[in-house]
Amino acid sequence: MNEKVLTTLEFHKIRNQLVEKASSEMGQEKCQTLEPVTDITMIEQMQQQTSDALTRLFRSGNISFCGSRNILGALKRLDKGSTISPAELLEIAALLENAARVKAYGRDDQSEETQDSLTPLFDALSPLTPVSARIRLCLLSEDEVSDDASPKLHSIRRHMKSTNDKIHSQLTSMVNTTYRTYLQDTVITMRDNRYCIPVKAEYKANVPGMVHDQSASASTYFIEPAAIVNLNNELRQLEIEEAKEIEVIIASLSAECADNSELIKIDIEMLSELDFIFAKGQLALEMNATRPLYEKEGIIKLRKARHPLLHKNSVVPIDIELGDRFDLLIITGPNTGGKTVALKTMGLLCIMGQSGLHIPALDRSQLSVFHEIFADIGDEQSIEQSLSTFSSHMKSIVHILEAANEHSLCLFDELGAGTDPTEGAALAISILNDLHQRGIRTMATTHYSELKIYALREPYVENACCEFDVETLRPTYRLLIGVPGKSNAFAISSKLGLKEYIIEDARSRIDKKDESFEDVITKLEENRRLLEQEKLEVEHYKKEIQQLKQEFEAKQSKLNASREKILSEAREEARELLKEAKDTADEAIRNFQKTGKAAPDIRQMEKDRARLRKKLDQTQANGIAPAMRAKREHKPSDFKLGESVIILSTNMKGTVSSLPDAKGNLFVQCGILRMQANMKDIDFIESNEQTSGFSSKGKKSGKMSLSKASSISSEINLLGNTVDEAIAKLDKYLDDAYLSHLSSVRIVHGKGTGALRQAVANHLRKISYVKSYKLAEYGEGDAGVTIVEFK
Repeated sequence: MNEKVLTTLEFHKIRNQLVEKASSEMGQEKCQTLEPVTDITMIEQMQQQTSDALTRLFRSGNISFCGSRNILGALKRLDKGSTISPAELLEIAALLENAARVKAYGRDDQSEETQDSLTPLFDALSPLTPVSARIRLCLLSEDEVSDDASPKLHSIRRHMKSTNDKIHSQLTSMVNTTYRTYLQDTVITMRDNRYCIPVKAEYKANVPGMVHDQSASASTYFIEPAAIVNLNNELRQLEIEEAKEIEVIIASLSAECADNSELIKIDIEMLSELDFIFAKGQLALEMNATRPLYEKEGIIKLRKARHPLLHKNSVVPIDIELGDRFDLLIITGPNTGGKTVALKTMGLLCIMGQSGLHIPALDRSQLSVFHEIFADIGDEQSIEQSLSTFSSHMKSIVHILEAANEHSLCLFDELGAGTDPTEGAALAISILNDLHQRGIRTMATTHYSELKIYALREPYVENACCEFDVETLRPTYRLLIGVPGKSNAFAISSKLGLKEYIIEDARSRIDKKDESFEDVITKLEENRRLLEQEKLEVEHYKKEIQQLKQEFEAKQSKLNASREKILSEAREEARELLKEAKDTADEAIRNFQKTGKAAPDIRQMEKDRARLRKKLDQTQANGIAPAMRAKREHKPSDFKLGESVIILSTNMKGTVSSLPDAKGNLFVQCGILRMQANMKDIDFIESNEQTSGFSSKGKKSGKMSLSKASSISSEINLLGNTVDEAIAKLDKYLDDAYLSHLSSVRIVHGKGTGALRQAVANHLRKISYVKSYKLAEYGEGDAGVTIVEFK
């Protein structure tokens, strides 16, 4: 990809944002050198890695690579047999410890089902824990080696301490007693790494020993007393042995690192690559970006795309397409209307996609792979452009025409501007026509009406405009494909207070064909707005109808299941009642037939008969055997709106909500359900009869269930709750929602630190009747909302 287009479309600013997301020096270097590629296999691999990093960030939170530094120079010296410094050894230890931490992050919440494209990178890490632990044990800092680094060093330092104590003991005795009157100060000092005492010049001969230094005034001599010369010599020898042992320890640690040099190099590469990939994932998270699709060559379809360098809360998303129905798009409209932003959005998102970055657009947005992207986009907005400016643009255009092919994307801003309008328009048409004939995907912005007509006339060429609100004199920044734009110069001038007679005079000077063309555009714009409004209304009604249909089907299914259960229970109860009656009758007959038995208790038998009759009557009243209810023939004229009736086949009670049609079908309102039935299956009921439900035992269980289904919300808000409180509320809510036959629900948990979102995801994973769950899309709550679908 040519460097000029990367600069023109400000891709370096995207790279700078990416660098800020990386936490290691090596990862930042990879981010800074990011370039778009043209191999579709590599692009898909990079996009998959970014998607997997984003998924892991949602699931496990952020990860830091700040302990990783570039130590390849030290490893190169190790390969040659050199010894490296303690500081470099500590950097190796920090890198290995970071590798262990990153590898543990990669193992968290991982199983065979959750392995992804990053799993091999995590698996390739070798923490070499014994090596890092050994370095940490031996080196306390860059300048300090631990006493426990080796037994010999420990012994040497123990002897050094003992010798130091002896020297201090003897010198203290000399300073306080023997030589006290000869001293300038009662202190012990160091000269040439040997212990001395400050003796007055006149008493120099009174203190036997070696003179190591003299004060500037020659009034004081620093003398090493003869009594401690041997101890000082011994201490010096121990210091030499200590230095040699430290060199041995550093050499040993260096050799151990050299033995694992190749594994450490792999750790460096894997950590820098993972840091780079997770930086892309964090950038996608910040931009609320999605993975683009690469399906058909040369086709671009961006859904609600946003320019990544504009604030996501203020930029107006646009829909752009190119390469399917048309390969040349001409955008017209007033200045500051967003034409250049649309142009740059298209080019920059193509470059981001080919660099493995997610793009700020809705999911299922589609991009194509271009070998080159050319852009002639200037910042000059003045209508008084100089010849030199026109020449500069034309030189760029000539280069584009020579270098572009069918695998290129060309972007032109204000093509043909800076010269005579007639010549400029003709030149712009010729340039675009040449690119169009060669099948090169092209987008261009212009003010020329001639290009609007060219787009209307030529096949596979399309007009587009940036919408402008004449009432407020402000652009809406919406890109409308298929509608040519108009300058709105007269309308804007009138709103700003220009005299009407001047505007009318200006209109009279416009060619009739141009005026007619502008009128057509105005009419098209009015029709477009009307159709767009009607389309939105139709979509709203369609969604509402679909929702009602789904609710009705769910309730109908639930009703059928409840009816079968009720009928089954009713039949079972009837069988039990008949069996009990038969057993009572058989018992009575046996009592009569028994020889020699006293006469049966007539009073007890009468009580049993009355009990059975009462239970039979109660069963009849509760609708256990609805088929036993007497059917009466009814005429259509017998039915009146609002009259209480019962549907015999289902034993459901309600009121007439429509009169019978020619076939005798009518609607009955049963609670919240509106049922269709034939008048042959309907009977009238008395006003004192209950219509409260359809439970087999008079408990109104059906009505209670339907009431619950109609009142439960499809969304639960967990904001402000602790994790334990939220999970308890969520568990009960999901049970109620599932029993109420809701197909899906929304869980509002917010973004925050991500702890509540993670807890919700972990809980949903354990629930058997949850079919799937996902984070909401941009505009629906994104990372702050989880959408759950039931089985």
